[in-house]
Amino acid sequence: MSFASLSDTNNDKKMKSSMDVNASLRDYQYYSSEISLCQICIEAKPAHEMRISTNSCTHVYCSECIAKHIAAKIQENITQIKCLEFNCKETLEPHLCRDMIPWEVFDRWENALCESSILASHKIYCPFKDCSALLVHDDDEWMIIRETECPHCRRLFCAKCKVPWHSDMDCSEYQELIKKGGAIEDVSLLKLAEQKKWKRCPKCNFYVEKTVGCVHITCRCKHEFCYSCGLEWRQRSHVICQREV
Repeated sequence: MSFASLSDTNNDKKMKSSMDVNASLRDYQYYSSEISLCQICIEAKPAHEMRISTNSCTHVYCSECIAKHIAAKIQENITQIKCLEFNCKETLEPHLCRDMIPWEVFDRWENALCESSILASHKIYCPFKDCSALLVHDDDEWMIIRETECPHCRRLFCAKCKVPWHSDMDCSEYQELIKKGGAIEDVSLLKLAEQKKWKRCPKCNFYVEKTVGCVHITCRCKHEFCYSCGLEWRQRSHVICQREV
């Protein structure tokens, strides 16, 4: 099974944007020697630097303030960026702001807008932290076929569990591991713990091994519990537990 990456999904949109940006760009410019006051930075700016950034309102601000506003919102992971005017609900149009912001900011904005338009049920992220690429699918096949290769980093992961590929166990076993507070990196440790019959402290989750003595265990965190049933030592009598060991 294969996934389409966000970059593949966004290519057509970017190509169209590149072709018609000059035709659709609507600058609010006064081709004169007048000076205008930006109400954000309160600085006098040449009138040609004052811009409209939406299709529906006529609020005008300097391109520098608009660019800073956009960059700040993108940093906050906000994609639907509102007009700078107080209480104005109109949304900035990327194609009207393209020449005001650095290319990398515009690229992030377009990618974020594209991502937000994809249904949550149709997207999955590569689980490797140094990749985290957004992958897009158009059916439910990924819920059946678990072993998947990320088209970006080429590493295998489980599309159902959304973790690096757990080759030594099936999905049900992995989910059981998660319930016990483990992770994919803990597989070897868990197998050793099962062989040695180690128990986890119910308070700090640290593994404890009983070699000799009774079932009364005092963990390094000072929590006292029964090695047999796992309950707090003072919670009940553990005479039966002692017999079961």
